[in-house]
Amino acid sequence: MSFLDLAKWRYTAKQYNPNEKISDEKIEQLKEIIRLSPSSINSQPWKFLFVYDEKVKSKLAAASYWNAHKINEASHLVVFNVIDSVEKFEEQIHQNLPEGSINYYNNFLKPLPETEIKFWIQHQVYLSLGFFLSACANMGIDSTPMEGIENEKYDTILQLDGYKTLFAVAIGYRNPEDSNQPSVKPKSRLPLEQIIKSI
Repeated sequence: MSFLDLAKWRYTAKQYNPNEKISDEKIEQLKEIIRLSPSSINSQPWKFLFVYDEKVKSKLAAASYWNAHKINEASHLVVFNVIDSVEKFEEQIHQNLPEGSINYYNNFLKPLPETEIKFWIQHQVYLSLGFFLSACANMGIDSTPMEGIENEKYDTILQLDGYKTLFAVAIGYRNPEDSNQPSVKPKSRLPLEQIIKSI
């Protein structure tokens, strides 16, 4: 299947088949793929938690508003976390990045207010989301990205230290009766000529 066909096939699943689980082999592949996600200056200010324990998943579902049933039905929940302090981030890049990348940070980002630096750091985690969703589609795995969660409750349940929850993605296999899938409900997107220009 071409990437264009995958883009047409992929959608945000609203219902999962709770009896169909993603194989351990595919989960290990997804872990390695997300580890290879791109980020500006290769900063990698993230941690990804793959949750398959049903008790933990249920606790997180209860802290996920209208997304609870999706999490409970899904095979796994992947929680995307961002490094929690600028100081910790700077310590990490000094330990892992080459001088040129550190100089970029020092010259263009470090002078900014802390809130802007944190926004930039969070944007790197969002870059990994698109990479991850595409990988899932390529492997025939359905996904549901979710910001509709109670982030602080997630942090408490997962006992995060030095990181905080940004968003989560339920993954699994669609319920054949899911009315949101493209074969039932065509994708709604703005016309190409309205959003893309050639210069």
